Amino acid sequence: MYYLYLIECQDKSIYTGITTDLERRFKEHQVGTASHYTRAKGAVKILYTEEFKNRSEASKREAEIKKLPRIKKLKLIQNWLTV
Repeated sequence: MYYLYLIECQDKSIYTGITTDLERRFKEHQVGTASHYTRAKGAVKILYTEEFKNRSEASKREAEIKKLPRIKKLKLIQNWLTV
């Protein structure tokens, strides 16, 4: 199982990534060992997740979301929270 996730950073920016272990990966972001971006910006909380059967599907969705403007990412998060 693969997870796509969006993380809120301290500067309110949104980081998008994929992993097989969401809890472990978020902890890595928090301590600054997961990515240069979250090391510099600081990971605050997970805002959104999706599950996928394989890495290929998760990577395709990650690429789609990374192309979205911030406003559409926020709408995606809002819709997910109200379901």
